[in-house]
Amino acid sequence: MTIAEILSQELGQKLEYVENVLALLDEGNTIPFIARYRKEMHGAMDDTVLRQLETRLTYLRSLQERRDEVKRSIENQGKLTEELSAAIDAAATLTEVEDLYRPYKQKRRTRGSVAREKGLEPLAQAIFAQDGSDPTVLAADYVDAEKGVNTVEEALQGASDIIAEDLSDDADIRKNLRELTMRRGVFTCKAVEDAEENGVYRLYYDFSQNIQRLLDHQILAMNRGEKEGILKPNISLPGNDGAALVCRAALKPTMFVSQFVRSAAVDAYERLIFPAIQREIRTALSDRAYAGAISNFALNLKPLLMQPPVKGFVTMGLDPGYRNGCKVAVVDATGKVLDTAVVYPTFGESQKRQAITKLSQLMTKHKVSHIAIGNGTASRETEAMTVEMLHSFPQASYMIVNEAGASVYSASPLAAEEFPEFDVNLRSAVSIARRLQDPLAELVKIDPKAIGVGQYQHDCPQKELDAALGAVVEDCVNAVGVDANTASRSLLQQVAGLNSTTAKNIVAFREENGPFTSRSQLKKVPKLGPKAFQQCAGFLRIPESKELLDNTGVHPESYAGAKALLELLGLKKGADLAGLSARLESYGIEKAAGELGIGSPTLVDIARELSKPGRDPRDELPAPILRKDVLEMKDLVNGMILTGTVRNVIDFGVFVDIGVHQDGLVHISEVCKRKLRHPSEVVKVGDVVKVMVLSVDEKRHRISLSMKQVTE
Repeated sequence: MTIAEILSQELGQKLEYVENVLALLDEGNTIPFIARYRKEMHGAMDDTVLRQLETRLTYLRSLQERRDEVKRSIENQGKLTEELSAAIDAAATLTEVEDLYRPYKQKRRTRGSVAREKGLEPLAQAIFAQDGSDPTVLAADYVDAEKGVNTVEEALQGASDIIAEDLSDDADIRKNLRELTMRRGVFTCKAVEDAEENGVYRLYYDFSQNIQRLLDHQILAMNRGEKEGILKPNISLPGNDGAALVCRAALKPTMFVSQFVRSAAVDAYERLIFPAIQREIRTALSDRAYAGAISNFALNLKPLLMQPPVKGFVTMGLDPGYRNGCKVAVVDATGKVLDTAVVYPTFGESQKRQAITKLSQLMTKHKVSHIAIGNGTASRETEAMTVEMLHSFPQASYMIVNEAGASVYSASPLAAEEFPEFDVNLRSAVSIARRLQDPLAELVKIDPKAIGVGQYQHDCPQKELDAALGAVVEDCVNAVGVDANTASRSLLQQVAGLNSTTAKNIVAFREENGPFTSRSQLKKVPKLGPKAFQQCAGFLRIPESKELLDNTGVHPESYAGAKALLELLGLKKGADLAGLSARLESYGIEKAAGELGIGSPTLVDIARELSKPGRDPRDELPAPILRKDVLEMKDLVNGMILTGTVRNVIDFGVFVDIGVHQDGLVHISEVCKRKLRHPSEVVKVGDVVKVMVLSVDEKRHRISLSMKQVTE
C-alpha cells in the first residue's frame, strides 16, 4: 500500500482527501490554513485529525527512508534476495525493519564473531543441521592451535556461540518472543535497600502487574523512581515459555533431538534475545506512556488557552508573597499598566490594614472591576485580605488565577523588553492581571511546559513535547484570530505563516506607519511574501479597516464570493447581517453554493463570519467563576456540594479548584456513572463543574470529591 492508502485506512478518511492533504502539506501550507480554508479538499477534517495525519506521515516517510537505506546496505553486501526485499517492504514498523537488518548489520566484536574468525562457522552449520552426527566428533576436525582453538571443548563453545548469535538475529524469533512477552509478561518493581519507608514511590516498592494491564502513569512513576535511584523495575516472563519458543524455532522435529543445539538455544534466549527484548519493551512502554502524557498535556492545554477572557474591565493583579510582599499591578481594559505597588498583608495586622488602605485607594482611583490573585505562596492570606477589602467594593469581584509560568515569563528577555521599567516581581503581577483579561494572549508568552497542566511532562522527550504543545498553541491562536494592530510579537508569531522575524516586522511597521487600515497593507511588511500572506491573512483582523471583511475570518481570496452571497440574498451594504446564516439555510446552502461556484463548507463559514464580524469563539464558552467570598478547608463538610473549576485532567482523575487553596481530587471512579478509560472523555480543563465533598484530610492537605454523586 502507498503511504496515502495507509493513512486513509488508519484515519478512516477518503483516499482522495488524504492525497489532497499530502499535496497541500508538501506545498508548504500550514495546518491552520488547510483546516480553515481548504475544507472542500479534505472533507472538513478538523485540525486534530490533520495533526494526526501530519505526525503519522512523518513517521511513515521516515520508515520508508529507513527501508530504502537497509535494502541498499544489504544489496551492497550482495545478499539482498527478492524474498528479503519483500519482507523489508512489508515491515510495518522501524523495529521490524531493524530485526530484518540485524543479521547483515556490522556488529561490534562479539563471542560469535571471535568464533567465526577462528574458522568455526562450518562446524556450527554442521551441528545445526542436526543430522544425528556427534558434535564432539565433528569438532575434532577444528582443533587448530594456530587459529586459537586448542581443544574440542573450545571448538564446541565457539560453535555454540555462533548458533546462539544466529538465533538471536532471527527476525521471526524476536518478533514472536516480543509478542509473547507483551501478552504474558509481568512488569515488576522493587525498592533499593535504603529506600525511605514512606517515600513518594512507596506504591512501587513491591509492585507486580501484567504488562497488558500496566497504566501509563505507573510506567512514568517507576521510570522516574528508577532515574532517582529509588526503584528497580524489571520485566519477566513466567515459566519456561520464552526459552521453549526459541528451542522450537531452533530444533528440528525429528526423533533425534540435539541437546547441543537446545543448550545453544537456551543460551541465546537467556544471554542475548530476552535481555534485548526487555530493553525494547521497556522503551516501547515508555514511548507509549510519554506519548500518552504529551497527548494529555496537549488535551489540557487547549481548553486552558481557550478560557473565556474577562474583557473590557480595569483589572488588578496580585502576585502574593511573604518575604517580598504582595506585588500589585493595575491594568486598563486593553492590558496597559496604569499603576503598581507592593503591600505586605502577611506582616501583621497593622501592615494588613495599610495594605487594604493602599489597595482601596487604587480600586477607587482606577475604578477596578476585577482582581486576579495568583495561586502561589501566600495566596490564602492574600485572598482573605481581598475578601475583607471587597466589603467596601460590592460591585467588584475576584478570581484565583493559575500563576504557573508567571515567574518564568517575568524573568525572560521578552518581559524585560516589554517592561524595562519594572522589576521582575512587578512584571509577574502584570501577567497575572492580564491572564484574567485574556488568557490566550498572555499564556503564549510562556513556554507551554511551564504552564503545568500535565503529568511527568519534564520526563517526556522534549522535542516531541515542544512540537505537540506548539501545535496546540498555534491552533488556539488561529481559531480565535489576532488583531494585527494590538497583538504582541509573541501572539503574532503563532499565526499561521508567520515567524519571529515577520511578527517583529509587523510590530515595527505599525509603530512606524500607524495602525494597519487594510489586510492588503500587510503585503508591505518586509519579508512577508505572497505565501506567508496567503497563510496568515485570514487569521489577522483589522478592526480599523473600512472593509468589513477585514475584521472577519473570511479569507481575502473569498471576498468576491462573500459579496456575491450578499447580493444573491438581496442584502445591501450596511444591512443587518445577524440573521445571514438562517437566511442562507432558507435559500438552500447547496443551491447557493452551486450558483456562486463556492464549496458548501466555505459558504457556511463565510455566512457565519459575516453574521458576527470580529466574533471570538471563546465568548460562547461558560464564563469563569468570579468570587466575592472565601472558603477554608475547615469550612468543608462531607456531603457539601460546591461549584468549582477543573484545573487539571490526568490518567487517574480530575483536580478541581473549589476556592480553598487546595485543589480537590475527583478520582476517575467518581467522575461519572459509567466506566471511563480516561477522565478526558467527559471533562476538560476550564470546565465549571458541581462536586460533592467526600472527605477532607487537613493534615495531609487532601480533599476527595465526587462529580457523579451530585447527579445522583
